[in-house]
Amino acid sequence: MRVTLCLNAADGKELWRDKYAAQAVTGAAARHPGPRSSPAAADGKVVTLGVGGILSCLDAATGKVVWRKDEFSKAVPQFFTGMSPILVDGVCIAHLGGKDNGAILAFDLATGNPKWKWTGDGPAYASPVLATVDGTKQIVVQTEKNVVGVAAADGKLLWQVASQPQGRFYNAATPIVDGQTVIYTGQGKGTKAVKIEKQGDGFAAKELWSNADLGTGFNTPVLKDGMLFGLSDKGNLFGMNAKTGQAAWTDPTRRGGNFAAILDAGSCLLALPSNSELIAFKPGDKQYEELARIKVADTPTYAHPVIAGNRIFVRDQDALALWMIE
Repeated sequence: MRVTLCLNAADGKELWRDKYAAQAVTGAAARHPGPRSSPAAADGKVVTLGVGGILSCLDAATGKVVWRKDEFSKAVPQFFTGMSPILVDGVCIAHLGGKDNGAILAFDLATGNPKWKWTGDGPAYASPVLATVDGTKQIVVQTEKNVVGVAAADGKLLWQVASQPQGRFYNAATPIVDGQTVIYTGQGKGTKAVKIEKQGDGFAAKELWSNADLGTGFNTPVLKDGMLFGLSDKGNLFGMNAKTGQAAWTDPTRRGGNFAAILDAGSCLLALPSNSELIAFKPGDKQYEELARIKVADTPTYAHPVIAGNRIFVRDQDALALWMIE
């Protein structure tokens, strides 16, 4: 059984819940049986994606099920579904399925009716993002073995570059879009950037730079002021020039592993590695300044925290907590 809860942000009181039968999490993934996806909200609706690949659209006010899809019953990646859906122009888009058996699917947000499907590769653990190049809206996805751009209107494949993970890494970092540039990492082989250009009736991805030595494992870097900030696959905070791919600085302190969330909080960045130490730091192009470090949970943190004003919601293995930033 899986449960989606809607809580009052001010006091944590439950407003509504949605229960549904779902696939049990097994194997090594059973140590973290909860959801790996962030909900998406638009037009008075909330879309959630469970660990078993079940996509649900709920009325945001009441929790009533608007529609629910189980397109690949019991077909999930090795560590279960770990990407988040995206909502674009009244359409819900998600990459569903399992190893060598998946599809990027688009559904009408209001009705759940199918809009289009692309079946070129299985899903990984990265989420789709939106890019607009030469007036064409594209859904950019790091799949099981590739980075692809498909047309938001009809799912047509526009471009594709190979992105095969190495060692014990998986495609678990969401691509970063900066205009016509797409930056991707997380495969255990560094970080790369490509420029998406119009070519005839289609598009092409031209490599801009490659840094084989510095990349992430299981977190997506933040792009800020022409720099990328993240936690490396060796567990170190780093800054990288987003135009050249050159490393600007790397913090020598290992932060408990290569699982983390990096958030832009305006005047500073926040990093929450899995050791549950929330780090506030001022980023720079040559170094960084640590402003504060707070232990926010007694158990490991893998869920992405949420910032709302001066509040930050943190989910650990046992509970959801609200912290105030002053």
